[in-house]
Amino acid sequence: MDGPDYRDNDVLLHWAPIEEAGDSTQILFSKKDSTGADCCTSEEEPTFDPGYEPDWAVISTVRPRPRHSEPTRGTEPSSSQGSWAFSVSLGELKSIRRSKPGLNWAYLVLVTQAGGSLPALHFHSGGTRALLRVLSRYLLLASSPQDSRLYLVFPHDSSALSSSFHHLQLFDQDSSNVVSRFLQDPYSTTFSSFSRVTNFFRGALQPHQEGASPDLPPAPDEEPEPGFEVISCVELGPRPAVERGPPVTEEEWAQHVGPEGRLQQAPELKARIFSGGLSPSLRREAWKFLLGYLSWEDSAEEHKAHMRKKTDEYFRMKLQWKSVSAEQERRNSLLRGYRSLIERDVSRTDRTNRFYEGPENPGLGLLNDILLTYCMYHFDLGYVQGMSDLLSPILYVIQNEVDAFWCFCGFMELVHGNFEESQETMKRQLGQLLLLLRVLDPPLCDFLDSQDSGSLCFCFRWLLIWFKREFPFPDVLRLWEVLWTGLPGPNLHLLVACAILDMERDTLMLSGFGSNEILKHINELTMKLSVEDVLTRAEALYRQLTACQELPHNVQEVLGLALPGEPHSPSFPASPLPLSPSSHSPSSTQVPAADSAPQPDSSLEILPEEEDGANT
Repeated sequence: MDGPDYRDNDVLLHWAPIEEAGDSTQILFSKKDSTGADCCTSEEEPTFDPGYEPDWAVISTVRPRPRHSEPTRGTEPSSSQGSWAFSVSLGELKSIRRSKPGLNWAYLVLVTQAGGSLPALHFHSGGTRALLRVLSRYLLLASSPQDSRLYLVFPHDSSALSSSFHHLQLFDQDSSNVVSRFLQDPYSTTFSSFSRVTNFFRGALQPHQEGASPDLPPAPDEEPEPGFEVISCVELGPRPAVERGPPVTEEEWAQHVGPEGRLQQAPELKARIFSGGLSPSLRREAWKFLLGYLSWEDSAEEHKAHMRKKTDEYFRMKLQWKSVSAEQERRNSLLRGYRSLIERDVSRTDRTNRFYEGPENPGLGLLNDILLTYCMYHFDLGYVQGMSDLLSPILYVIQNEVDAFWCFCGFMELVHGNFEESQETMKRQLGQLLLLLRVLDPPLCDFLDSQDSGSLCFCFRWLLIWFKREFPFPDVLRLWEVLWTGLPGPNLHLLVACAILDMERDTLMLSGFGSNEILKHINELTMKLSVEDVLTRAEALYRQLTACQELPHNVQEVLGLALPGEPHSPSFPASPLPLSPSSHSPSSTQVPAADSAPQPDSSLEILPEEEDGANT
């Protein structure tokens, strides 16, 4: 077996039987050259069912197009090595089926994404374990829960997933204006476009039924080699009981302020905010630190100088769009589009909140001005629908145009990737969420898979605007300030999503919900969740995961416990609160082995935005 040729990031498997190749080295890996000569260059996209019912029926059927030419997509026969020789791109593999026990020799059948199977690979003298072990360097192999002889294939790197995602026919043939529609309304545009991909990935989770190789004739008994193990089992210990503390008061905050106005013992202060949040009267000052507008290390005088500088900078940017005449704006379609979209969104953002209610409310004008100024601050990103949801609570708390703008910029530094047109950040987060959920609750994942909801499309809005529309307005303030601490790791918001799903698991699994009902049920949780219950459960999930000494490395990376190549070392946020074990039973699952690459991103389905964006 030869090593891989790393050209153009496309690993190929070449196969030639011994009788035809004439030597014992029959399998080699290579990278497709720049001309694509090593594999078929046609890029056929699957055909999608264009119809789906309004509102909740968002899962459409994905059907592969009939293939118009041979050989199988992603493969080519080698005339020099005979009719049984072939090469296939590993990115084209969907699953691998092992032979039944009791046959004369072992064999493997490679099933492609196009739905066909390649000629069976016969191993007269052993070797299936060696081949699978080499394949596991480039792919994630997971045992199918419905067929022990079937391995499901997932790519290690996100580039392979991006390629698969790109090859899907995500948009209708007449959707040439999808980019402009996305910039104006990402919720509905991406919902209608990306909601069709679930069954493409769902197909990889079904047992292979078509195109399977016929059973080989019986022969002397030789079972596949024992001991091959691509999957490792993660046994989680009992989930600890967690109690949240009281909010940080003004008096407690004052105890951390030194003689020159410098905050002392900032890590301990942030740990307290994580465990209890902030008193409402303290938020106006504390949020400026949590969002990076003010430095935890600077003195009071340095803060004043910094705020004067930032005030001048803000009004210079604001003047840029304020000074544009109507004639100039007529020839500036980008600014005109931003202004129209912002005015529309502001008019329906949190209008039942007293701070924004009424037709002539000055708060609406401040929202509008800050968002237009942000377009001058971040030309590349501009304004995307959903940003008004993130600004509204900040302006409500800060109640100062300049300070609210810079706090909003600090928040956007954390989540700006959520609003980028490529949606790569959102795909990565949904992939990470799926990885965490697979470790924490395999039965729930299996259930969602069985109902065509394994892509976790219903969580898209949660992650996009950090649960802004899922909780009552005061609870959103508490949730965000806890998340802004960065404790206990960089992705607590993913554990918040896991906590909500954990709270609803019995309802989902015992109700017999299909995919449409699951989406509907999740949307109906809006304003019915308790933020303290969710945060308590999220922290408990984190502690349960970090207590596992055999936690796979890719899960450690999601939790911020390790960088690539670093060993696992459990880490907990500083907290004076005691922990006690609860009655939760241990959880176990199968995930990629600890030395494998991180779980690839998942393609998405997206929930539509409600027409009325108001929350109270």
